[in-house]
Amino acid sequence: MTTFITRLETTGSGPRLAVKDLIDVAGVPTTAGCQAVAETARPAATDAACLAGARAAGARIVGKANLVELAFGASGTNPWFGTPVNPLDPALLPGGSSSGSAVAVADGEADYGYGTDTGGSVRIPAAFCGLAGLKTTHGRVSLDGVWPLSPSLDTVGPIARDVAGLAAAMALLEPGFAAAQRPGTRLGRLRVTADESDPRIDAAIDAMLERCGLKVIEVELPDWPVALEHGYVVTLAEAAEVNAALMDDPASEGKISAEVLAMLEQGRELTPEQIRAARDYQSSWQAEWTALLSSVDAVVLPTVSFFPPPLAEATQHHLTQLAVPVNLAGLPALALPVPSGHHLPASLQLVGPAGGEELLLATGAVLEEAAGYRR
Repeated sequence: MTTFITRLETTGSGPRLAVKDLIDVAGVPTTAGCQAVAETARPAATDAACLAGARAAGARIVGKANLVELAFGASGTNPWFGTPVNPLDPALLPGGSSSGSAVAVADGEADYGYGTDTGGSVRIPAAFCGLAGLKTTHGRVSLDGVWPLSPSLDTVGPIARDVAGLAAAMALLEPGFAAAQRPGTRLGRLRVTADESDPRIDAAIDAMLERCGLKVIEVELPDWPVALEHGYVVTLAEAAEVNAALMDDPASEGKISAEVLAMLEQGRELTPEQIRAARDYQSSWQAEWTALLSSVDAVVLPTVSFFPPPLAEATQHHLTQLAVPVNLAGLPALALPVPSGHHLPASLQLVGPAGGEELLLATGAVLEEAAGYRR
């Protein structure tokens, strides 16, 4: 099995939790899915801060879940520890970077999975495995004890089978959390021109929105391509910075995959002017979202504009095109499966205001019922 890098033997009756191997678990090494890290990793002295609620509730951590190396990619593949198998179709990508966390839930090995999302890494594996996933507001869940990729974009969030599962998992991350009593009533439907798209994805989302009983209006964010490019710059620059010591260590030679190393080197080559422009743009992009969310309660668009590709095409698709700009805005986003008429589900993305996870889950429950999707 390639779902877990480290399996843990647990007893008890609490919920079963798969923890992405970026998140420290006391007594277990954190490998970040990277051979160079794994060879020298020592058992963590303490749990990451985000596990405190789960421990207090008696959750059973069933293992450290596999991931894309250093969390730097969205395919879900890993050359060192194997690739978690997509339970919907083993010939297809599981999505990443939190692939193991998603597959553990989809396979029934865990009730909930904890992942991280810097540019879609909770939402994309949820989409590709037919699950629900929640990217949290940047800064809402502590990153203390979590291996970083891009600290100004990184978030911790749950993956579950449905919205109720996400609410329960959020209550472990944040004791006392509960979905709002009332859903949003006015949704904005955003259509982003993607490099590649399957019309069945948008058709499935539109059909569900017609059934949901909520008011839906068309909205626009014309700067999406600009935000995407700036989001990539921030991610690349920060990833190169936080992994600099690993890159420079002679012992790492041959133990970081060529694909990931190339992206880290690309981050190093960015100029100070490029990085400053991206950070300056982030404020205006956040202001655009604030203005938009003053007229609607949440915004709907696809999580990914196409169905999961074959394993052999791991590097051939633009998987994060509809996700990265949401991270640049720092906003919470919910991924939900939607029946598509295809043998695989589509996935909608519901983006809400900062700190609006409670509203997103209440609204997501209405959309989930309208979708009628059952794995």
